[in-house]
Amino acid sequence: MFPEFEVVPAVDVQDGQVVQLVGGERGTGKAYGDPVDAAERWVDAGARTLHLVDLDGAFEGERANAEAIAAVVEALDAVDAPVDVQLGGGIRTVADATTLLDAGIDRVILGTAAVENPDIVAEISETHPDSVLVSLDAKDGEVVVSGWTEGTGLDPAEAAGRYADMGAAGVLFTDVDVEGQLDGVRTDPVARLVEAVDIPVVASGGVATLDDVRALRDAGASAVVVGSALYEGRFTLAEALGTV
Repeated sequence: MFPEFEVVPAVDVQDGQVVQLVGGERGTGKAYGDPVDAAERWVDAGARTLHLVDLDGAFEGERANAEAIAAVVEALDAVDAPVDVQLGGGIRTVADATTLLDAGIDRVILGTAAVENPDIVAEISETHPDSVLVSLDAKDGEVVVSGWTEGTGLDPAEAAGRYADMGAAGVLFTDVDVEGQLDGVRTDPVARLVEAVDIPVVASGGVATLDDVRALRDAGASAVVVGSALYEGRFTLAEALGTV
């Protein structure tokens, strides 16, 4: 996974539309149209991986945009270039995860499920190696779950080490304090996670400029997920890919 640094466009879906939230707070989202159109746009621009999130599923605890997500996956199956798809939001059980993986999703992103039942990471990894990306979303230095609404008391770096030992293929770290605000990134938390584990760390949250992309790369991230900055035209995906 991520043999070279990647810039990964986000396709976050709420009520069937692409939406970017500010600070992870429900009701702050700005809509950007049809998920299939967005996915095809990013693939045409050179994306090698897409980051799909069912936002309603993240908040409600069960997948709510399955139809829209399935349409994206079907569209990607029709393109010539191979594109990895990582999907999160509302995936709570081993059965949920393995069904998606067997249907063609390359990686499942587990946040709440991994915190509430850490063994789920090992169970899925046993039958589907290198397929689990554990989401450690942090607010005020604490891992938060249930759509970033509930604190857990967990330190991101310490938790990352435990999940790495359980077979996680990588860690997705979202800095919720700067997520969607287009005010820049904080590299210290990312560097701390990179130092704590030997598996890839995917950084997300706050990217506003190409310098932010470079900063996260230099902090040791294996990939960076970019949402609002791309949708708002702060830079193009081609420009971002040109930095790596």
